[in-house]
Amino acid sequence: MNRSWNAVFTTVLVLLFPLALVSQSSDSNRTGASTVLAKGGCSSFLSELAGGGGAASGGADDKAVHGYDPANLDRSISPCDDFYKFADGGWIKNNPVPADRPSWARYNKLRNDNEDVLHQILDEASKNPKAEPSADWRKIGDFYASCMDESQVEAAGVKPLASEFQRIGDVKDIATLQDEIARLQSMGVNAVFNFGSEQDLKDSTKVIAGAGQAGLGLPDRQYYLDDDDHSKQLRAGYLQHMTNMFKLMGDDAAASAAEAKTVLDLETSLAKASRKREDLRDPTSNYHPMDLTQLDELTPHLSWASFFKGIGAPPLKSADIGQPDFFKQVDAALVSVPLADWKTYLRWHLIHTAAPALSAKFVDENFDFYGRALTGVKQQLPRFRRCVEAADAKLGEALGQYYVKRNFPPEAKAQALAMVRNIVAALRDDLSTLDWMSPETRVQAIKKLDALTLKIGYPDKWRDYSAYRVDRGPYVENALRGNQFENARDLGKIGKPVDLAEWIMTPQTVNAYYAAARNEIVFPAGILQPPFFDPKSDDAINYGGIGSVMGHEMTHGFDDQGAKFDGRGNLSNWWTPEDLKNFQQRGECIVQQFDASEIEPGLNGNGKLEEGEAIADLGGITISHAAFLKTLGGKSSAPIDGFTPDQRFFLGWAQMYAANITPEFARLIAKTDPHPIDRIRVNAPLTNIPAFAKAFSCPADSKMVRPEGQRCRIW
Repeated sequence: MNRSWNAVFTTVLVLLFPLALVSQSSDSNRTGASTVLAKGGCSSFLSELAGGGGAASGGADDKAVHGYDPANLDRSISPCDDFYKFADGGWIKNNPVPADRPSWARYNKLRNDNEDVLHQILDEASKNPKAEPSADWRKIGDFYASCMDESQVEAAGVKPLASEFQRIGDVKDIATLQDEIARLQSMGVNAVFNFGSEQDLKDSTKVIAGAGQAGLGLPDRQYYLDDDDHSKQLRAGYLQHMTNMFKLMGDDAAASAAEAKTVLDLETSLAKASRKREDLRDPTSNYHPMDLTQLDELTPHLSWASFFKGIGAPPLKSADIGQPDFFKQVDAALVSVPLADWKTYLRWHLIHTAAPALSAKFVDENFDFYGRALTGVKQQLPRFRRCVEAADAKLGEALGQYYVKRNFPPEAKAQALAMVRNIVAALRDDLSTLDWMSPETRVQAIKKLDALTLKIGYPDKWRDYSAYRVDRGPYVENALRGNQFENARDLGKIGKPVDLAEWIMTPQTVNAYYAAARNEIVFPAGILQPPFFDPKSDDAINYGGIGSVMGHEMTHGFDDQGAKFDGRGNLSNWWTPEDLKNFQQRGECIVQQFDASEIEPGLNGNGKLEEGEAIADLGGITISHAAFLKTLGGKSSAPIDGFTPDQRFFLGWAQMYAANITPEFARLIAKTDPHPIDRIRVNAPLTNIPAFAKAFSCPADSKMVRPEGQRCRIW
């Protein structure tokens, strides 16, 4: 499934946790819905992660503690000096980054626990394919078995790709080059640009076609353009990695080095024409619907009608082009770059996509760069974990049906839904009393909130995988057919009404999202687990934890992006001019705070990239705290473990983001992810919240307390 950049805004505006948790390969132009769905299966690798679930943990997480475990504290630190270290310092000390991770966090531990459940399911299905009469049971078992069959993977080597390499070799002109680009895209290969379905920004009832910038092998355009020593070192490493991969395909050393240079030059030209990530966050400037005549005028050497046919799209008369200047560069390159260079580029992206599903020499070389160099991971995940994550990526809802039966009882769903409704009520109260919003805008804001759809746990209608052929043959074939299935499923939506029952995350996912074009918030069963949501815990911990997540996602409907969409999911300005100006100024306060945050020595945050997530965090905590104060726990003054209910609320917030991280991964997140790193994410919003300072009796000159004139306040 290839989605244009506009789909990032219209399908999934933003998420709770970083998207880059983290692939061994990263693609600068696929975040949002497509990455979450397949963890990269529709971009440049086959869903084998270096930092998803975990093989090991330790410390307090292994205890059955309901609520907040005091062992996670570092009492040598004042909560008013550094609340993150105070609340999470004990956990951080006892949970170092495992050798096969770029980071280790509470959400990694929960993902690990969920994957253990998935592993049990997959193992049973692979050993007992006839144990249940379900076709999905057979598919998940066969997929997992083929992935685990190392001897077959080694014997197959790169042979399953031979026919595709031959097709690339047979390219003889621009027309056949275009056909091959379309074909490779249908297989999930990140070739040149993205193409797929998206909701129309101006009519959210419609699914249209969209195309956007892509085609890079490094995580972001800046990796090609930045001139600092670290970026130069990574580019040199990427060049060597490509050289090594070409040699593994049988090319001699000199040819491989030249081919790697060819790819880097071509990708650099695409990177120069690509928009910055922070610029891609503006839906208005990334929305350019064009009819066939306009498309052909934009790219006279690229026949869109032929491309639509080649990729398997229905007959189309128009498409939304996210970044027209990027496509002008693509068109120029079609005629200026020699066909031999294009073939080299396509060979690279095919092997890059397939590498994690091939024999060990390709897997190891792929990991050496995308794991070690980019994220600081020292060793690979065990094979069974990579296979669990791959099955989850390709057959997520088939697995999800069994996960829900084992891990999410109806009473948990009912309690979570009640919490969401309480927090919706708190947001309605907030919108009704904001002192900076006019009555005209207030009416529209409440109207949008009242139209919000809530989805909890799992979909009412499960995805149909009958068209996805899975067998116990070579693993790479199952993986690529999974990409083709998802591409066909995605393109099949174009021209049809939006399916509002569809979920963009699987039930077992440890995350949550707000979808602007659907005006919905979604909380999968996977995140509604301890320690984030625990029915046996006190109100303070649940509202500080999962409650702040719920408030976070609701606030996304009113952050710098979500505020551009109305209650029906259409791009529409529902603000008075004065209110909009006021809102934007308040957002700029957030930008300045996060611009000033230091990630690593010499590297600060990117406030414009992080603005939406930071607004959502600040709003989410504020709104959930207001909802908590109306609960029995919020009205109580009885301490637990020496902490008042108010103090425990903020401890519940902090414990969600306890984490250790490699310096390499911290840099990757800073450059590519809209989420601030965990340390900053915990502390920064609390410095703006008077209720936090009051709860811990922090003096006005404390590090965790901003002077009143410097505080950011929006919702």
